[in-house]
Amino acid sequence: MSAPTYLDAIMEAHRKAAESAPAGSDLERLREEALGLPRPRPFTAVLRGGSTLAVIAEIKRRSPSKGDLAIGLDPAEVAREYEAGGAACISVLTDGAFFSGSPDDLESARSACSVPVLRKDFTVCEADVVEARIMGADAVLLIVSALTDAELARFVELTTDLAMAALVEVHEEEELERALEAGAAVVGVNQRDLTTFEVDNERASRLADRIPPEVVAVAESGIGGAGDASRLADAGYDAVLVGETLVRSEDRQAAVARLAGHTVSPRRGPTVTGDRSLSNERSNERLNERSKERSNEEMSVPRCS
Repeated sequence: MSAPTYLDAIMEAHRKAAESAPAGSDLERLREEALGLPRPRPFTAVLRGGSTLAVIAEIKRRSPSKGDLAIGLDPAEVAREYEAGGAACISVLTDGAFFSGSPDDLESARSACSVPVLRKDFTVCEADVVEARIMGADAVLLIVSALTDAELARFVELTTDLAMAALVEVHEEEELERALEAGAAVVGVNQRDLTTFEVDNERASRLADRIPPEVVAVAESGIGGAGDASRLADAGYDAVLVGETLVRSEDRQAAVARLAGHTVSPRRGPTVTGDRSLSNERSNERLNERSKERSNEEMSVPRCS
């Protein structure tokens, strides 16, 4: 049996917390509250809106693998610095136990800027999505490796219902296929292995041409400067999500500016409606698996698995 990983510990904690998350009528009440809020800022449209590389700049106090990064940062101040440097969007870690973040960090950051804000956390149930909207997030993170197909499809649908966006994170081709089948409009390729937290700087380049051109492609992790940003733009990525490099910089505004603006090359990936890497037979198998998963989940804990 393999030893527990970072991701195992994080997901175990979030799944346990989800056992007491709002469900049924309580969840529906929260959903109505979320629907009554002002419309979210356009996360997907902003990333798709130009021919040059966009930057999603991350507010991150610490990480399990690197320890403290900027533990005492002021989220509002950092958000203003990022926006001044040309960040298209801002990502905020809200996990407390492993990253020392909080919903307050997101609320402070969003209040201090005018760009869309992503809630960077480990989404495991519908309540996580709805609560993200209520705390002010315009988008949420969905990690394919941590979710079943049924969960992934449900959460993508829920973000659409709430007029939010979902950054659907993958690490390999099979996960990319699952993300596309779930209807992902924004796909993030994380170059960091979430089981070991090691970075493979070629992972994003290898997967670039498997991402359909109509899907927004985001490269995550292992991005240290303008050279990395330029290489990923050449590979066809619409945006990069950068945390550690920026939050540790002495001049965050300038650090963002160095990453942004590289010309994005067209991707040669398949279209969503055209030739896909999965055969029809394999697609049908996946749909059947998803149907079974959904039925099993509905028989156990409705709306929060």
